[in-house]
Amino acid sequence: MSVTKHNWTKAEILDIYNKPLMELLYEAATIHRVNHDPNTVQVSTLLSIKTGGCPEDCGYCPQAARYHTDIEGNDLMSVQHVKAQALRAKSTGSSRVCMGAAWRNVKDGEEFDQVLEMVRTINKLDMEVCCTLGMLTENQAQRLAEAGLYAYNHNLDSSEEYYKEVISTRGFEDRLETIDNVRKTNVTVCSGGIIGMGEKIEDRAGMLVALSTLNPQPESTPINALVAVDGTPLEDQTPVSIWEMVRMVATTRIVLPETQVRLSAGRTQMSREGQAMCFFAGANSIFAGDKLLTTPNPDVNEDMEMFKLLGLNPQKPFIKKTQPQSVEAKDSQFEALGEKPKWTRPEHKIERNEVAKTKAKAVK
Repeated sequence: MSVTKHNWTKAEILDIYNKPLMELLYEAATIHRVNHDPNTVQVSTLLSIKTGGCPEDCGYCPQAARYHTDIEGNDLMSVQHVKAQALRAKSTGSSRVCMGAAWRNVKDGEEFDQVLEMVRTINKLDMEVCCTLGMLTENQAQRLAEAGLYAYNHNLDSSEEYYKEVISTRGFEDRLETIDNVRKTNVTVCSGGIIGMGEKIEDRAGMLVALSTLNPQPESTPINALVAVDGTPLEDQTPVSIWEMVRMVATTRIVLPETQVRLSAGRTQMSREGQAMCFFAGANSIFAGDKLLTTPNPDVNEDMEMFKLLGLNPQKPFIKKTQPQSVEAKDSQFEALGEKPKWTRPEHKIERNEVAKTKAKAVK
């Protein structure tokens, strides 16, 4: 195992990112082979269990209620519907189901109780369960852990500095506090970000500084390429090149050597050759299925053909960590506290977000 470093500086990470490409790939691939099986890639399925109507103003997100997009909202899925989707995902090679709800933060009540039952149900299918539900308290994290949650996703999105140019309805410190609450349980952390939102390379390095200084570092880190959606503030952003994705994946692999690097949104814009370079550079997880919450994704059969071509094998569940045991609701040691935490609401305005909101009002 290579030594995990927690005191990376932005300058050091920029030096890595800007290395000659062949040298960067060689270093990343070498570190990858020390810490992971280079021919194994985890296949995960991302399921939107509650779509649309989010009160946040994230500039990249079509689920924000204040923007006008073609996303059709839906109420929280039933446990049986989620189970059926999980079984389908398992039959096509997925070992993890990631459930996303368009919430600002978790609120105690019937809906959260329903999500806890979803977690128990999927865990009993011998699949890893991940949730991304917004900010949550320590008690809520404990309840998820008790239900059998394997991972909690809470992305930093970008550097702390550029974060303020994308989101104004919550603070960067809230992201870190939620991750800290998850760390007080046995649930693993999944946290990464998006490139292509207009940020500088320095911001990409800054995000990796923030992730690498967490101790322990996240068990998994999604690297997303922005999928620009009409109606959102970032609708006119130029897609990042495959070379930027390869460099970002490789740099992430070097900085976070033991982390599973997830090649996430934006794969529909990548050739098989481009994705193969990302796998060589250290990506060892993908999301399968025709959608990532609301944005397009390659068909699972296409992914399996690519795996066969490249000699890749889907990773089995619970390779990195033992399967948690689900505690039934009636036996729970943690009760709903009805908490109403004061998550931050920064005062600043983001011009392009305001413009998109005004356009949406005119259309509606």
